[in-house]
Formats: sequence, structure tokens, C-alpha cells
Amino acid sequence: MRSSSEVQQCNYVTGSSDFMLVVTAWNMTAYEDFTRRKFFDNPNIRGFRTSVVMDRVKVGLDVPLAPDGSGETR
Repeated sequence: MRSSSEVQQCNYVTGSSDFMLVVTAWNMTAYEDFTRRKFFDNPNIRGFRTSVVMDRVKVGLDVPLAPDGSGETR
């Protein structure tokens, strides 16, 4: 996933899945091509689930480190 230009984010997560990807594609045909190359041809992947973004409600990656903005955690 590190070398794939379609993958914007790849996170190792807990729960019902092992990894969560944020993938970009021009259209569903391009996305299907990506899944065939990366998922169907990989014997280590038993399955995957797709969710398509219909609209962005809020986007941000800021992580507050301290309530007072000092950067120190308590």
C-alpha cells in the first residue's frame, strides 16, 4: 500500500478489520481495477468492504496536543 498512488491513508486498526484505507479513484471502473490488482490477486486478503464517500461533512487532520495550546500533555 505504501507504493500505491491511489492509497492516501493506510491505518492498522482494531475491531472487525485489520486495516482501513482511504483510496482515491477517478471513477468506479478505476476503483475496481485497483481492487483487482491489490486485493483479489493477494492470497493474504480474505475479504474487504467498500464505503463510498457521498459528501464531505467535515475534513481535518489537526490533533490538539494540550488544551492551552502549549504543546505539553498533562
